[in-house]
Amino acid sequence: MRTFCIAGLLLAFSLGLFAQKATVVSPNRKISIELFNAQNAENGEWYLKVNYSNQEQKCEVIPQIKLGLARADQDFSNGLKFLKASKPLVIHEKYTAIHGKKSECSNQANEVVVSFENQKKSKLNIIIRAYNDGVAFRYQFPEKGGSFVVNDELTAYCMTDSTKRWLEKFNPANEGLYSSAKDGNVQQDWGYPALFNTPDKGCWYLIHEADLDRNYCGTKLSNTADKSSYKLTFPDQWNGRGLGESKPTITLPWKSPWRVVIIGSLADIVESTLVDDVSTPSVISKTDWIKPGVASWNYWSDNHGTRSYQTVCAFADLAAEMGWPYTLLDWEWDSMGDGGKLEDALTYIRNKGIKPLMWYNSGGEHTWVASTPKDRMLTHENRVEEFTKLKKLGVVGVKIDFFESEKQDMIRYYLDILDDAAKFEIMVYFHGCLVPRGWARTYPNLMTYEGVRGAEWYNNGPEFTYTATEHNTILPFTRNVVGAMDYTPVTFTNSQFPHITSFGHELALSVLFESGIQHFADRPEGYYALPDAVKAFLRNVPNTWDNTRLLDGYPGKDIVMARQKGDQWYIGGISADNMREQRKKLSFHFLPEGVKYQLTLIADGKHDKEFRTQYMVVDKASSVDVKMLRRGGFAGYLKPIK
Repeated sequence: MRTFCIAGLLLAFSLGLFAQKATVVSPNRKISIELFNAQNAENGEWYLKVNYSNQEQKCEVIPQIKLGLARADQDFSNGLKFLKASKPLVIHEKYTAIHGKKSECSNQANEVVVSFENQKKSKLNIIIRAYNDGVAFRYQFPEKGGSFVVNDELTAYCMTDSTKRWLEKFNPANEGLYSSAKDGNVQQDWGYPALFNTPDKGCWYLIHEADLDRNYCGTKLSNTADKSSYKLTFPDQWNGRGLGESKPTITLPWKSPWRVVIIGSLADIVESTLVDDVSTPSVISKTDWIKPGVASWNYWSDNHGTRSYQTVCAFADLAAEMGWPYTLLDWEWDSMGDGGKLEDALTYIRNKGIKPLMWYNSGGEHTWVASTPKDRMLTHENRVEEFTKLKKLGVVGVKIDFFESEKQDMIRYYLDILDDAAKFEIMVYFHGCLVPRGWARTYPNLMTYEGVRGAEWYNNGPEFTYTATEHNTILPFTRNVVGAMDYTPVTFTNSQFPHITSFGHELALSVLFESGIQHFADRPEGYYALPDAVKAFLRNVPNTWDNTRLLDGYPGKDIVMARQKGDQWYIGGISADNMREQRKKLSFHFLPEGVKYQLTLIADGKHDKEFRTQYMVVDKASSVDVKMLRRGGFAGYLKPIK
């Protein structure tokens, strides 16, 4: 359902003032976004200011968001003349998500369109929205006809040095670590999403972009020119081995991606679906073939596992034993031996009642990785041929790796893959890729993305052994907020380098990390050796959710989260403390009134490779003390007593 109506009382305009031209207020009236002229005049430079009020206290979230675009043919920044502001609208749209943190979603906001013209009388609109959990704005060239290169986007988020921030140094695979700081003294390019806490600690906000399409490139944030100003910047020319243009070419009429700022408490950030809310609705009408689920995965425990038919069969057996619907054949399936070839393995998998997924190199000269098959996804003709084969072989999804660029040509490539895969009812997930931009709403066959430093990094060197603990407590507040995250969690044995997180910590990741296809990465014996209660938990834990609630936590320290599926709830909690045990008072205030639940609580035992399982009856008024070891954690399951 999508409706638009006039809401004159919800948006305030100050057209009599030169400086402030419009104020857009969220439906719950907690968030406002104001448009100002930097020269206190009718034309010149323009910026936005974002405010948040809660419990009678007003907080200045972002004092200035600079605006403007520079096209190759003309400028839309310095000499913009204000023309008008549209009649205010209420945006109200309900939609259902097939996978994600919440099943029933609402795109509800107040919107105004502000119109400008530059010195050449060319038009630029800025569409501004205020949501209950944030703000969004985008640029629009309403005139028809013509294609133009955009030389620069001037959007920049300005803040004071005392703003706490969690930022990840940009790299094309988006697999860095987040670092925290109270100032902008480190000056470089940063990836999305970026988390901030205002100096008065009264408000949190997360900066991202959404609804990126073929008519633009991906952007990143840079404070290289001004340490206090995070400016949107285009991809570097060296990305993708220098192929493709770093500056996008747009065709009019045109709209930019949404510039999104999620705002509020940490719970508001974690629970938000704003990135998907503002994105284009599904272009796939028939979606019953899209089936989220858990997959077994052999690469983490054996980097060459798919080369062995016996190993592939063992992981199919694991999926069957655990009741997981999928198993992934990672790289080297085209050189399989050790008792069978690809077709033999696919037959074995299908006979077990499991559905196979297969890995592909994205191909082309944009990636230095030569691993085969390299060119089967590169063109429309390649994909049609390969998807036709996969349908006959019973393969239901593809993992496509090594994109290495967010230039416009690569954005088109991503979306072309999703289009072609949907025609063959093939699910897709991307690796070595960008972070989510709301595409899972538009293409719900896009199940997940990597774009994260995940458990695979236990293969890459000793560093992740010591950084994973803190990293795991930051991701639910940052990367996983904006979309599915293929971290490949829940490992109890070791890969090439060990983990020092407790078994309880690892189990909790099955709840804390959301992914439309969730790859549980351990070897079969790692799961078979678990206590019965833990195996039962992993057999039943969902990977798509009806609701998500942040119960407690702080990025880099700890997190406790509850997720709902039907009338049942799952809880996960972890600690990053390397020195001390923690005790958490687990409250069940999120439960409905008058219903008692059986709680299965699986927490750390006496040491980090032992569990302690408890069973008890709880309700909304209950609370339970839970012990977490150093780097520890726990998971819980709540089933209503009927």
